Amino acid sequence: MDKPTHLIEFETMVLGRHLSLTTPRPRRGGGLLDRSAYTLLSRLSVEGPMSIGGLSEAFGLDTSTLNRQTTAMLRTGLVERIPDPDGGIARRFRVTSEGERSLAAARAENVGGLEKVMAGWESEEVAALAAYLKRFNMDVERLDGRPWPRT
Repeated sequence: MDKPTHLIEFETMVLGRHLSLTTPRPRRGGGLLDRSAYTLLSRLSVEGPMSIGGLSEAFGLDTSTLNRQTTAMLRTGLVERIPDPDGGIARRFRVTSEGERSLAAARAENVGGLEKVMAGWESEEVAALAAYLKRFNMDVERLDGRPWPRT
């Protein structure tokens, strides 16, 4: 690992592993959200109702994958289908109150886990990491052509 980018590659791989161990896991019969539901609900919560086509464009995923994910979310009451306000036959997905509650609970778990990990950090260090992660993500989004809406 003679270049900083090699170290970043390694550390992001390890980070992905750690996040999968510390984020909430779905439970049978309900409970915490899986990663795809968490990500989709986060996007819908910020951007508002979206169609399968809109979600496909936003995430760069094929519609069959999104149909599978949204069907599971419909079944558990996290989203609902609504008519497209622009007319036509398309339907959009909107987060339900149960979806908002589940998203808020999962987000609180995630934040709590991060706060435990960084309990010994100075607030300036936490802010610096947040700023670098935002910059990194925004540069990835710029190259990918799929910016994530930020509030």
